[in-house]
Amino acid sequence: MKSLLLSALGLVILKPALAQDATETKNPLTVSGYAEAYYNYDFNRPLNNTAPGFLYNFNRTGEVNLNLGFIKANYSADRVRGNLALAAGSYINANYAAEPGVLKNVFEANVGVKIAKNANLWIDAGIMPSHIGFESAIGKDNWALTRSLVAENTPYFESGVKLGFTSKDEKLYLSAMYLNGWQRIQRVDGNTTPAFGTQVTYKSASSVTLNYSTFMGNDKPDSVRAMRYHHNFYGIFQFTEKFGVTAGFDYGTEQKAKGSSAYNNWFVPVLIARYSPSPKVNIAARGEYFQDKNGVIIVTGTENGFKTFGVSANIDYAVFPGVLWRLEARNLSSKDRIFLERADGGTSGGISQKDNFFLTTSISVAF
Repeated sequence: MKSLLLSALGLVILKPALAQDATETKNPLTVSGYAEAYYNYDFNRPLNNTAPGFLYNFNRTGEVNLNLGFIKANYSADRVRGNLALAAGSYINANYAAEPGVLKNVFEANVGVKIAKNANLWIDAGIMPSHIGFESAIGKDNWALTRSLVAENTPYFESGVKLGFTSKDEKLYLSAMYLNGWQRIQRVDGNTTPAFGTQVTYKSASSVTLNYSTFMGNDKPDSVRAMRYHHNFYGIFQFTEKFGVTAGFDYGTEQKAKGSSAYNNWFVPVLIARYSPSPKVNIAARGEYFQDKNGVIIVTGTENGFKTFGVSANIDYAVFPGVLWRLEARNLSSKDRIFLERADGGTSGGISQKDNFFLTTSISVAF
């Protein structure tokens, strides 16, 4: 009996020490995953079951499909970090179409080294999420189900080298990048022009985030070089626990021809408001406008170019932890007739409309 009492006392004494040791030796390698299936109904009923070419998420219509699914390994130590994620889905087919071979399925692949002992200063290299915009490819992280027009037509990913600094209070983040191009893993053939990016993010409080990102570079062969300059501004304001607003504005210019001093330009304002009546339910509404008269980003071949308003409303319900169901109604309205509609009898018919209405639903799981 005496030996049993001594053994029990020893376990009581050792248990806190063992728990502390387990915390300190946390495994630096973690594995996570994400998958989002969807159904998108386009009321114009396109003959090829594909949404307009400037939409890259949920772009298959009239069918159940996978937008994005990936498995990710993350390594995080004091001075070294890395990520590797392999992915599939209609998002991958649409956004990685220009990439060769197995690069089409690389969602993220990068390694980082902390280069300062007493400062949070890192160099990261490889394939990384884009530094432009407040929306990512991972649906659950966005307030709206579908992506805004500006998110769809600016980079979701980029490849290159990034120098990033975070202040000790984590309120300020600064970075500068050397990039292979505008949403490129592999540089365009015949292009020897580097591209550059910058980002400044300031969090004045837990409820306010302000961001300014830039891109500068040529995304064409040197023979037709045209410098592009893009500015991305946004602010996220969480006014109360239940209500928040995100406001963004993008402005870009590109040379009309190699060596020209004349530029084409485009601009995109967007506003999203979200209300959360309960921890499991979110309701969001979005208004946006995209003007690209000269077709730098979105080519229409029409008199006024791409001048399109968009409105949408969605509701989200967290079914279980890590499982999210979403439903969205969206309408796009253009100045010119740029949306094709299927004619009676099942042919394209050459019928074009100024409006396009969508109903989209999705369910995602994250682990």
